[in-house]
Amino acid sequence: MLTYVFPGQGSQFKGMGADLFDDFKTLSGIADEVLGYSLSELCVNDPMNQLNKTQFTQPAIYVVSALSYLKWYEESSRKADYLAGHSLGEYGALFAAGAFDFETGLKLVQKRGELMGKANSGGMAAVLGISVQDINSILRDNNFTNIDVANLNSITQTVLSGDLAEINAAAKVFERHKARYIVLPVSAAFHSRYMNDARKEFEVFLDKFTFGPLTVPVISNVTARPHASDSLKLYLGDQITNSVRWLDTIHYLLDQGAFEFKEMGPGNVLTKLVDSIKLTHMSVSSEFSRQVA
Repeated sequence: MLTYVFPGQGSQFKGMGADLFDDFKTLSGIADEVLGYSLSELCVNDPMNQLNKTQFTQPAIYVVSALSYLKWYEESSRKADYLAGHSLGEYGALFAAGAFDFETGLKLVQKRGELMGKANSGGMAAVLGISVQDINSILRDNNFTNIDVANLNSITQTVLSGDLAEINAAAKVFERHKARYIVLPVSAAFHSRYMNDARKEFEVFLDKFTFGPLTVPVISNVTARPHASDSLKLYLGDQITNSVRWLDTIHYLLDQGAFEFKEMGPGNVLTKLVDSIKLTHMSVSSEFSRQVA
């Protein structure tokens, strides 16, 4: 089975989409009209160094991912069995599934980026080399009560989010446990309880729109299970404050028999994560088979 996956913030780079904007001039024009600036100029040349700012990054990645999907589908005619996106990427997946049109998706992402870009408290850090179970034990044992797990990316890659003082203080503790700890250059504690105000405002904005039925199952970041149409808005709001359960998402897809993954958008971050998860999933499956044989 085939799954298309859509990347989130952090996958952007100067020059992305250069081979797409001329092929989709109508949609590129719609993007410029909605955003009020030239998206192709931002993505290709980034003359004002704005591409890495959240309010610009999120619309840029959404558009490049959507156009990447459209170009691939035009050339291949291969319909996915499943769709999934990492955080922001979930909007690209929902566009591909027919939940909303290109313009509606862009308006949603633009608002989301604005709200998240305005947040200015807290911090985030990546923890590499240990499991999320060990991470939770370390947080609990050291009374880091103001840190949440933001992204469960793979068996050995987790992102934390929360109070900046605790994020910084946790570095030495995790390093004592032989983990690699990287404080991330972000302005706020994304995917944590500290984004609750942004979530509430975004939920009000979401209520202005009507979504269509999904033509392909889309896996929710919040539940790591397929979205239901009647709860789609609920989980898109919750996504802002909840963990991105990417590891659980890929495990679910592998359990359904998904074996081919195609990344739609800039970079190959998700491709690398999926490959690493596949290896651990195969190891666990093999060990289980030996135990029950």
